[in-house]
Amino acid sequence: MSTATSTRTPQAPAPATALKPVSWKSPVALSVLGLIALVGFGILPAGGKTTTFRLSTSTDLFQIAPFSVPATATALVLSLVALALAALAWWAAATRRTLGWWLPVAFGVLWILAFLAWAGSGKTIPLTGLLSGALFLSVPLVFGSMSGILCERVGIINIAIEGQLLAGAFLAAVVASVTGSAYVGLIAAPIAGALVGLLLVVFAVRYWVDQIIVGVVLNVLVIGVTNYLFSTVLTQDPTTWNSRTPLPVLPIPLLSQIPVIGPVLFRQTLLVYLMYVAVALLHVYLFRSRWGLRLRAVGEHPKAADTVGINVNRTRVKNAILGGAVAGLGGAFFTVATGLAFGREMTGGKGYIALAAMILGRWNPLGALAAAVLFGFSDNLQTVLGIVGTPIPSQVMLMTPYVVTIFAVAGLVGRVRAPASEGIPYTK
Repeated sequence: MSTATSTRTPQAPAPATALKPVSWKSPVALSVLGLIALVGFGILPAGGKTTTFRLSTSTDLFQIAPFSVPATATALVLSLVALALAALAWWAAATRRTLGWWLPVAFGVLWILAFLAWAGSGKTIPLTGLLSGALFLSVPLVFGSMSGILCERVGIINIAIEGQLLAGAFLAAVVASVTGSAYVGLIAAPIAGALVGLLLVVFAVRYWVDQIIVGVVLNVLVIGVTNYLFSTVLTQDPTTWNSRTPLPVLPIPLLSQIPVIGPVLFRQTLLVYLMYVAVALLHVYLFRSRWGLRLRAVGEHPKAADTVGINVNRTRVKNAILGGAVAGLGGAFFTVATGLAFGREMTGGKGYIALAAMILGRWNPLGALAAAVLFGFSDNLQTVLGIVGTPIPSQVMLMTPYVVTIFAVAGLVGRVRAPASEGIPYTK
């Protein structure tokens, strides 16, 4: 008598779901900053002085009365709320949840308000002027970061943003002085940046030279050339070659008279309005157009892009030159936009901070804009607080923009991934 046995095909075990790696960088950074605010702004300060915030300007459609808050108590409450957000970040990291961009933004706003309440104790803080100046000072950083995005999205590392800004500032000043028109100087600025971008892409694409080294060399080259021309030409006849030719402020009717928003966004020069257009167009075209798809494909997988008929190196050349022109336009900020004559190395390292803004913004135009405005705010903050008078030493205030840059990139940026083929030459 035989017993029938049934055979079953063994089932393969279901693949384990890969868990999202936990990053404690952001919770640690937020906690440290929150404790600094709690102890430094809320607990240690003594006295019952108040801080006054002024919102309206004389040309607003209607006036908002200045309001005062108790400095220590306000800083204490805001610091505690910021620490609550830091605790939320710890919970999100432990449970592998993503809370989005609102958490660091809300934390930053609370931290800054706590700092202003403490630093402005017994004084008046012109909040609208602080924000308006922050946006204006962020202009070269925004254009520089947009240049970096255009270049690095196609695989070209653009360390030469500093040189492109300086070249744009130089040519804008010279052309504006010779023609007597700041607008003509504004047109000339991107030409200088495009020339520097052309040099970068020739060595990077044609001769396969290390792109970081080429960028550093180009920065030194532009500094040397502009310093030489400044010493030998511009200083000999500054009236002809290096006079102050400022762009006028162009307030937009009605919109510029809205309290707070109007003076900040709609009472600016043409260069600021061009910045709005540049960010919007780049964001739309980068993620919503065929051109942007090709651009991103070249930076991520150039071989695959080549197989579908995209000329990889031609795309890299065109976009690197365009990126140089965008940075050169930002360089006009230092001369015609601010109404200053050209000076030696007047960009002051803003090109490198623009690179940090690009990384903090994760190679996204809107993210880079937010990061650039943050750095511009920190730059203007040390100026405004220096005018109103604060207990902070002036040397520490001068460090503020760079300290904010380090904290933002090292502590808040989290895990980021650059375009996969960045810095890698391509050949068929």
